[in-house]
Amino acid sequence: MGRFDGKVVLVTGGARGQGRSHALAFAREGADIAICDIADQLDTVPYAMSAQADLDRTVELVEELDQRCVAVRADVRDRAQVEQFAERARAELGRIDVLLANAGIFSFGTVAEMSEDMWQQMIAVNLTGVYHAFRAVLPTMIEQGYGRIVATSSMAGKVGMGNIAHYVAAKWGVIGLVKSTAIEVGGNGITVNAVCPTSVDTDMIQNAAAYELFLPDTPHPTRDDAAPAFQSMNTVPVPWVEVSDISNTMLFLASDDARYITGETVAVAAGMNTGNAA
Repeated sequence: MGRFDGKVVLVTGGARGQGRSHALAFAREGADIAICDIADQLDTVPYAMSAQADLDRTVELVEELDQRCVAVRADVRDRAQVEQFAERARAELGRIDVLLANAGIFSFGTVAEMSEDMWQQMIAVNLTGVYHAFRAVLPTMIEQGYGRIVATSSMAGKVGMGNIAHYVAAKWGVIGLVKSTAIEVGGNGITVNAVCPTSVDTDMIQNAAAYELFLPDTPHPTRDDAAPAFQSMNTVPVPWVEVSDISNTMLFLASDDARYITGETVAVAAGMNTGNAA
């Protein structure tokens, strides 16, 4: 018996990284899965984003666990595309029990020098995209009288950080959205929470642009070069946490064990949170 037998879990940004990990974690616990991903490149993102092959591979991995998987190419910036994704998931899988609003991007630039496109793409994906996902599933969850929503924020949603103000602003916004939505739907059997990771070992940070952000004076820094800089942010002596650490927290927050936890932010931060009062 799995903790999510008979449940349907939607994951935005499910082609790889944290999203794929979440999809597989819930599939192992008996859930059917629906994933969406842009599976394309945005011009302000300085690393290679997911592709159709990544989306297809996640489907294969879920199906190897004997669970159904619906996969849709959808851009979370576009409300209609997200709503069509949710509707297809409901039509093919029968219901929507859990939303993991995970889709996100990372880019770098100072406020004084940042392009308008960089700002707009960040807010559109990392904040408006979360709203679109909430909006797409809430009517179904309210009708059912049950739902679990977990959004991916960040420790950057609790502090200020130079060179990523647009990312910080979006992630602070996600926390505000989570807390406000939790108030609105608390009487409908729906909980809404956020996970706030430190750096996670995915392509979003394991790339040349991210290494150079932390080591601007080091020519062509490598993963090994960057590890001490990333580790310096954490109390626990690790440079980054694993995708499974985030997935395990998602599983808890979506489970009956967390039925009275809502409007909360859970730091999976290797101690990066210890210097923060919130």
